[in-house]
Amino acid sequence: MDIAQIVQGISIWALPVVLAVVLHEVAHGWVADRLGDDTARWMGRLTLNPVKHIDPVGTLLIPLFLIVVGSPFLFGYAKPVPVDFRKLRRPKQDMVWVALAGPMTNVLLALLSAMLLWLVLLLPAGARWFVEPMALMCQASILINVVLCVFNLIPLPPLDGGRVAVGLLPGPWAYRLSRIEPYGFLIIVLLLLSGVLQHTIGPLIMGFSGLLIGWAMSS
Repeated sequence: MDIAQIVQGISIWALPVVLAVVLHEVAHGWVADRLGDDTARWMGRLTLNPVKHIDPVGTLLIPLFLIVVGSPFLFGYAKPVPVDFRKLRRPKQDMVWVALAGPMTNVLLALLSAMLLWLVLLLPAGARWFVEPMALMCQASILINVVLCVFNLIPLPPLDGGRVAVGLLPGPWAYRLSRIEPYGFLIIVLLLLSGVLQHTIGPLIMGFSGLLIGWAMSS
């Protein structure tokens, strides 16, 4: 990939990636705040200012690396918003809603991006200078938000899906699953390196994002 392609990739993906990861984390903190835990608000993390949420590795280096190597889709993450589950009014039940807030925000962003793509494609041909880059950004936004949603719903702590599972499972099973958390990211890395994760969630990601993009482009 040459410099021009890298610059083009960054210009298309930068805003969708930052919005997707920042709003994902803000959603966790906002729901936790409504359910009794003001930790995120007290630490100034209930803000849309990306500087407060950017993780140098997850928000910048990893997406940039994936752009450079020509990855078919990007992945990234922001600094996790702090949540003290002990402060929640009903810790076990409320943990489920806090965990779901991030992925559900990504679903909403993917749907809004599909609607925006549909509207952009209705513009006259004379606006091609605007339509083409906006259409590419909308498609990038759909893809990154679907990736974040599907990936984070894997039922493995410390991912959101793992926290949902811990909140829903009966006590003994929830406890056993929660004990995996210190090794969760190591397990994810091994699954990625083995290709198992890509083969498992890849079809879901491409299917759902393709459905949204196809709807917007054919309507």
